[in-house]
Amino acid sequence: MTTTETPTTPRSTGTAEVLNSITTTPPEPGHRLYIARLDRTEDVDLREVHEMAGRLARALVDLGVRRGDRVGVLAPNCLEWVLLDLAALRVGAVTVGFDPAKFDPDPALAVRYGLTLLFADGEGDRVQPLTDVRTLAADQAAVPPDPVRYGPDDFTTLKLTSGSTGEPKGMTASVGSIDAGIAAVQEIFEHGAEDNLFVFLPLSVLQQRYWVYSALHYGHDVTLSTYEAAFPTLRRVKPTVVMGVPGFFATAKAYIERQVERTGPETPPSEALTEGARRVFGDRVRYLWTGSAPAAEDVLRFFTDAGLPIYEGYGLNETCVVTKNHPGAHRPGSVGKVLPHKEVLIDDEGVVSVRSRFPVCDRYEFAPPGASERVFPAPGLVRTGDLGELDEEGYLYINGRADDVIVLENGRKVVVRPVEDHMRTSPAIAECVLFCPAETYLVAVVSPASLPADKAAITEQLTRTNAAFGADEQIRKVVVAAEPFGVGNGLLTSQFKPVRSRIADRYHDEIHDDQGSVHVC
Repeated sequence: MTTTETPTTPRSTGTAEVLNSITTTPPEPGHRLYIARLDRTEDVDLREVHEMAGRLARALVDLGVRRGDRVGVLAPNCLEWVLLDLAALRVGAVTVGFDPAKFDPDPALAVRYGLTLLFADGEGDRVQPLTDVRTLAADQAAVPPDPVRYGPDDFTTLKLTSGSTGEPKGMTASVGSIDAGIAAVQEIFEHGAEDNLFVFLPLSVLQQRYWVYSALHYGHDVTLSTYEAAFPTLRRVKPTVVMGVPGFFATAKAYIERQVERTGPETPPSEALTEGARRVFGDRVRYLWTGSAPAAEDVLRFFTDAGLPIYEGYGLNETCVVTKNHPGAHRPGSVGKVLPHKEVLIDDEGVVSVRSRFPVCDRYEFAPPGASERVFPAPGLVRTGDLGELDEEGYLYINGRADDVIVLENGRKVVVRPVEDHMRTSPAIAECVLFCPAETYLVAVVSPASLPADKAAITEQLTRTNAAFGADEQIRKVVVAAEPFGVGNGLLTSQFKPVRSRIADRYHDEIHDDQGSVHVC
């Protein structure tokens, strides 16, 4: 078994320094929270955010919320989300975030997830209107309750994740894991007073809330947007750090390329590329952060060439951030070196496990029997199910999922990720998922980058991919999805990863028939 552990330690030792600080101590003056919509950007001083959260914490107590109670939030990214989360931290309640793309404001959520209150745009037992939040937080007569104190084994949130199966599972997140993760990132990226971190993934994803906690504790700005408002907001706010999934950066790459194509021949290509990137991201970007799914090599190289360093990392909901490329330790193609308090182990089958000094949790809630035992085989250990390898300097490379290895009837194994990644190098293909219906050949289901799908370009890419791989990796047929994979149609997770089981169900008939080499649904 291969193993590696970083020898360095972050400033925090996992004693809840960050969370205890942001609940008890007002942030340094001069930093702001920006909340962006398509047509405008609202901004609030972080000291005012801290004060409003304290008054809202009093309102939660008056509504019957006690330490350990669960408070649900079903809303897009907004000031109300931030205030509710910080108020829950103040009183020791457990925040449960619901992605609006996946959940409706149904009062039954309160029963299913054991909520004392659910803040949402709806009505019913235990449902509190989201519109009440600002009113409650503005009550100048409210006396904030004394903040609770946390230890590293306490937990503050219940994460809901669909994973690749589409079935929700719940995980509590320990304070020690949150504190250590934020401190480790701060150690390597040194976010400071001039920084503005741009966040557009849903706040129901706990790690997106890390950047709000970081702003309050370390003293920098943070901007919240939604995916739909991301590009207009970038031009207005001009952040220094942009957190995004690979699909977002692939979209940005395509947009910048169109800008460059319109540049006159008198402008050198390198200058045109740099200027195009600035028109999208502004002129203050220090670095770009990506993870959650594999990033294509051409996307990473594109932004590096454009003068925007992009750093890929690796982690799961069950582990938080495990590895990260960063200034001074960056190897393209890898997902970086192991962060403090984490250890990576690779077994004889090539499967990655992660041991944490401060584990996120040790079991699932709302999961089928046996699910926890498969993923959490021992205290502090998570079996990721990803295939990986470590090089001689400790950089981790992820090669796909163990359960995405297809075994052909001849006994040979096909690791699908390299083939899928190769198909995605075409600008006409946004996503690609491989299946093996008869255990003898591969079928690809692709999500078109635009509609109508460019069948000719997809056919050309199929030829290139088949030429690049051996006999066992040949794709016999491509099924072009009738509509692009998305969170709304259930074919992508909230972190924009393909949901293989649902794609297989949706296109079952097309996958199993023998109609043509490229079949457009």
